[in-house]
Amino acid sequence: MIRHIVLINFRDDVSEEHKLEIYAELRALVGQIDGLDGAQFGRNVSPEGLSKGFRDGFVMELRDAEARDRYLADPRHQAAGRKLVAACEGGLEGVLPFDMEA
Repeated sequence: MIRHIVLINFRDDVSEEHKLEIYAELRALVGQIDGLDGAQFGRNVSPEGLSKGFRDGFVMELRDAEARDRYLADPRHQAAGRKLVAACEGGLEGVLPFDMEA
């Protein structure tokens, strides 16, 4: 399994409603892209104070590296990704993806 972890630094002017719309678009891909088995979204609740501005994030659970590659190349993912990047502080600077084998 691959856990595709994405940390997000949304711009301060992005509403909770807009965040939820972006998450809903990503969540809708579960079951539509072969091997994308789950998605979780939420706010950073760490008390450590080391998040470097990344206050939100999500995890996409993918069956294997091939499923991850299908997900990344899928036009629906890319469209949702563009909306996410547009809502982030500094564009791509506000997004930190990290893939981990589980």
